[in-house]
Amino acid sequence: MKLYLSFYNKLRNTIPFKVKAIPAIGAPILVLSTLTMLILPVPAFLLDMFFSFNIALSLVVLLVTIYIRRPLDFAAFPTILLITTLLRLALNVASTRVVLLHGHEGPGAAGQVIDTFGSVVIGGNYAVGLVIFLILMIINFMVVTKGAGRISEVSARFTLDALPGKQMAIDADLNAGLINQDQARTRRQEVTKEADFYGSMDGASKFVKGDAIAGILIFAINIIGGFSIGIMEHDVSFSKAINIYILLTIGDGLVAQIPSLLLSIGAAIIVTRQNIDEDMGQQLVYQLVDNPKALIIATGILAVMGIVPGMPHVPFLGLALICGGFAYWKVKQQTNAKMLALKKPRQELIASQPTELSWDDVQPVDVIGLEVGYRLIPMVDSDQGGELLDRVKGVRKKLSQDFGFLIPPVHIRDNLELSPNSYCITLMGVTVGDAEIHPDKDLAINPGQVLGPISGEPTIDPAFGLDAVWIGKSQREHAQALGYTVVDSATVLATHLSQMLMHNAERLLGHEEVQSLIELLAKQAPRLVEGLIPDLISLSVVVKVMQNLLNEMIPIRDVRTIIQTLSEYAPKSQDPDILTAAVRIALKRLIVQDINGIADELPVITLVPELEQILHKTMQVSGGESTGIEPGLAERLQQSLSEATQQQELQGEPAVLLTSGVLRSTLVRFVKNTIPTLHVLSYQEVPDEKQIRIVRAVGN
Repeated sequence: MKLYLSFYNKLRNTIPFKVKAIPAIGAPILVLSTLTMLILPVPAFLLDMFFSFNIALSLVVLLVTIYIRRPLDFAAFPTILLITTLLRLALNVASTRVVLLHGHEGPGAAGQVIDTFGSVVIGGNYAVGLVIFLILMIINFMVVTKGAGRISEVSARFTLDALPGKQMAIDADLNAGLINQDQARTRRQEVTKEADFYGSMDGASKFVKGDAIAGILIFAINIIGGFSIGIMEHDVSFSKAINIYILLTIGDGLVAQIPSLLLSIGAAIIVTRQNIDEDMGQQLVYQLVDNPKALIIATGILAVMGIVPGMPHVPFLGLALICGGFAYWKVKQQTNAKMLALKKPRQELIASQPTELSWDDVQPVDVIGLEVGYRLIPMVDSDQGGELLDRVKGVRKKLSQDFGFLIPPVHIRDNLELSPNSYCITLMGVTVGDAEIHPDKDLAINPGQVLGPISGEPTIDPAFGLDAVWIGKSQREHAQALGYTVVDSATVLATHLSQMLMHNAERLLGHEEVQSLIELLAKQAPRLVEGLIPDLISLSVVVKVMQNLLNEMIPIRDVRTIIQTLSEYAPKSQDPDILTAAVRIALKRLIVQDINGIADELPVITLVPELEQILHKTMQVSGGESTGIEPGLAERLQQSLSEATQQQELQGEPAVLLTSGVLRSTLVRFVKNTIPTLHVLSYQEVPDEKQIRIVRAVGN
């Protein structure tokens, strides 16, 4: 008993290896055997084995095509179709060689399979046998093979044409946050496999068609060659030659045409199926008997035909009973379902009403939302050639790289309450920007220096507030020649979205984003992050500091320097404004580089000492908040700073206001909305290696 169990365990451990190894050597052996049959003579008993194997293989392939749930589950079918076609052609060559060499010896010279198939089809009448065999070949060639080839061609064309749209739809779902990266990668692979499969099926159908044509030619060659060789070389009588060679030719063609017909049917089934996960048998049965009206009408027609005098009553009336039974069963099933719904107690319905609502019904507000009117829907529909999804993805990627954190997905939806050509951009459910665009037109923006006007619909560029004109597509080159900057409607919307996100970047950064940044830093510098939160500083303070930086358009890419500075200053103060000032000083090289590049000299605007002293006295600090600048002084200061900023921009230089650290935060809030292009730096934020050049002193 122990010896038996030991042998059983060894055998069980060995079988999986052998089963896995069979497919690796099965295909090469089959191909080499095919080549051998093309060159070397094959004995009759081996032909019987190969013909039987070919029929069995065709049956298995046909059944697999029926029972698979999706066409892609049998992705190896085109390759199998090619190999089986070559096998049949090789068997035809081998059997033809045997028929022509040994046919004069009798019907059994080519093996029992050919002899038996030929005798069954002929049935003692050679004319009937020839007609039946020709009908089988016509069915295979003209009906099944030709139809499957046409469907394969159309499916391949439509699948390849739809490939870009499916890829963009996957990207749209990814951008909208409906799927993650792994799911998107899996769906892309499925789309690619589907295109490859139907492209291969288009080519494989040509093999099946060629095999059918070759069967017809081989049939003619066997009869003509057999008669010629049998009568001329072996002195066989004409009647005996007909008896032998027609039987062998029909038998040989039949054992080749039956597997060919089976595989043609399998190819037709697999290309006519939809690429969805459903069982074909259940799908056919459910859809046939799902509508009781069709069954009732069919029952009536069959019953009338069954009672007509002279008609076969039993078949028609029997089928009428079967259809009527199915119709009665389906009607009863639908009636029971309706009665079950009506008999449901009213108390149960009333009791279930309060439980219908739950927290799942409370949808969180979108961090970034884009609502469009119905005429703008084609811009976000990739199937209609819309480019907006790709533009939005590019905007998110660019801003994420610039600011140093992942910009949340943009949720796009249609809004019928908007005018047809309008859109609005929302942050946390609040509208921050809206405009009206024309998808069928281009926007010609006046950058300030154009050679002349252009006809169109005047408007304002929503992103930068510049004068612009909506023009037809045909006017694009003319507008560019006049000096206008011409962009399409998708670019207008994407640029507007980019500007809104840039100016509201601090609202996009929350605790989750900051925690992710700290976790990424912990992988590179674990000692720096260890013990920081919440021992030295709370996460909320870190979030506030980073939001302050983003509010002043300072990227937080250098998380290492930010966290290191907070670790150093956190024991001294927990005030976010003080910590922000310290971080700005630590990031001074990055700040100045973003303003003036790598130039050695930094042109600055300063305040005269008397004005700084007045501002220091005017700004009475109470409770940590300044009371602001006196209105009259604020108006004069704003006018002077605006003139200085315009002068710097005309000279192609950045506008930088250099002041003390005490005044810097107040002056930033003062000029943020009125003079957005003016940068405000403190003396401590200028790197030591930079040379300062004062271009204007405000207050003289």
